[in-house]
Amino acid sequence: MIDTIPGLVEAAASEFGDRPFVRVGEVTRTYAQACATAAATAGALAERGCRPGDRVAVMARNRVEFVDLILGCAWLGAVLVPLNTGLRGSGLRQVLRTAEPQFLLVDEELVERVVEAGFQGQLWVAGRGDVPAPGGSAAVPPAQGRPHDTAFVLFTSGTTGAARGVRCPHAQAVWWGRNVSDSLRLTADDVLYTCLPLFHTNALTTLTQAMVVGASCVIDERFSATRYWERVAEAGATTVYLLGAMVPMLLAQPPGPADRAHRVRRALSPATPGSAWQPFRERFGVTLVDGFGSTETNLVIGSTPEEQRPGYVGTVREGFSARVVDELLDPVPDGVPGELLVRSAHQFAFCTGYLGEPDPGPTAWRRTGDRVVREPDGWFRFVDRIKDVIRRRGENISSHEVESAVRAHPAVADAAAFPVPSELAEDEVMVAVVPAPGQVLDLRDLVRHCAEELPPFAVPRYLDTVRELPLTETGKVRKAALRERGVTATTWDRSTSPTPARHQT
Repeated sequence: MIDTIPGLVEAAASEFGDRPFVRVGEVTRTYAQACATAAATAGALAERGCRPGDRVAVMARNRVEFVDLILGCAWLGAVLVPLNTGLRGSGLRQVLRTAEPQFLLVDEELVERVVEAGFQGQLWVAGRGDVPAPGGSAAVPPAQGRPHDTAFVLFTSGTTGAARGVRCPHAQAVWWGRNVSDSLRLTADDVLYTCLPLFHTNALTTLTQAMVVGASCVIDERFSATRYWERVAEAGATTVYLLGAMVPMLLAQPPGPADRAHRVRRALSPATPGSAWQPFRERFGVTLVDGFGSTETNLVIGSTPEEQRPGYVGTVREGFSARVVDELLDPVPDGVPGELLVRSAHQFAFCTGYLGEPDPGPTAWRRTGDRVVREPDGWFRFVDRIKDVIRRRGENISSHEVESAVRAHPAVADAAAFPVPSELAEDEVMVAVVPAPGQVLDLRDLVRHCAEELPPFAVPRYLDTVRELPLTETGKVRKAALRERGVTATTWDRSTSPTPARHQT
């Protein structure tokens, strides 16, 4: 069985040859061309002194040079280290110290930031002649890599501490391709469209998903809610990839002719609120497919376009195991919330640990930090990130469930729930709310709505209307920033303010 990226590239080139594989901007490459480009890019890297095991960082937007380095580094046996383009200052310095890359490709506008962070190796600026490129370099044969050799080092967001570098082996990327392509029911006739950043697992493994079945892949530069459906129509996409706040952002856009003027029929959309599933399908004609995976693991739990349960992540996929445990790591009964632990029977389908830390072993149970419920029939429901659970009056409150209730109000486009300190110890529930365009949001009416959807202890005390939520580069809400800001002069406190203002956008 193929278990390395070069092996997958060669097999796909042999089977799919002249079929289109990837388009980035104005550049389109067939499977045969992508294989030749990987070999030539590896040769260009070798000419610049890069050797198997060396680390090559990339801090750039989605561009063809990025894709070339993904495949070229894997072909050579070098380790690619994609860096979040939002990194700066002490965070960037810490990541560079941890990864110790010998080479770094950077967008021109980010050069100063990288230099100030103290990078000392070879610096290649995208768009200039010094970038390792396939043209003019002799191709080299693929490295004799092993499935557990590190292909990528991907840094976690570090929202609860310093970012950690995850060692992702070749086999993990290949298994991502097999698992997601099977879950989405992809075929060689599909066109995959992603505008998520290539420094994120979701976008990075879109390439291996395509290679497994012979589909083509269109990589766009960035997400635009206002032009999203126009962009996917231009790409001829049949399958798209959504993340974080993208679903409510798209639903919040004014209806228009582009909503259905496309070929998309399915979207991988992890952790989508159950209340958004049907409205999204009815308006855009797209089925949202949920699933659980992480940088450290794989698609362990998932659904398919045919088997859906809105608000649920899915069931355990073949070759994986999952259990729900309490604080002492003892299993809890079905229907009781607890932390999700996962394990793989596939060799090296999970990461081999973090930089500077030992490998937990291929058969070890992995903690996820996610609070879930397993139903008696095997379906899993996401409750919250454990760090985001709100503790109020002796009760654990899921910020995810509070957000789902708030978003169900017709005048709400999006929301983020988080804890703030209480005068009585523990937490109070606060929600940052984005009003829906053209709607008048009455905060007292919103509280009445929440009281009908939530237990009394979970009804928000504090409400803040905001134009937009603070997001990471991958579309996740930066709750740490919301918690740090906390209650402000514009915050409405339902316990002391009898007449809240109405808000309109």
